[in-house]
Amino acid sequence: MYIKNILLAITASAGLAACGDTIGKQALGGGAVGAGAAAITGGSLAQGAAIGAGANVLACQSGAVRCK
Repeated sequence: MYIKNILLAITASAGLAACGDTIGKQALGGGAVGAGAAAITGGSLAQGAAIGAGANVLACQSGAVRCK
């Protein structure tokens, strides 16, 4: 169940990638999505926010998602 929640948070962050102009904005957008996914699944908000922020920054910086 724990791994399922983490994968859901990562998927939600990647699917709803909120690319900003800076890494800080990218982390903030991903963190919000990750915390939201954690709240829905009953997971840790802090952990969801950390995973979401990292996943979104990675997606935006690596070019995995088209931001503009």
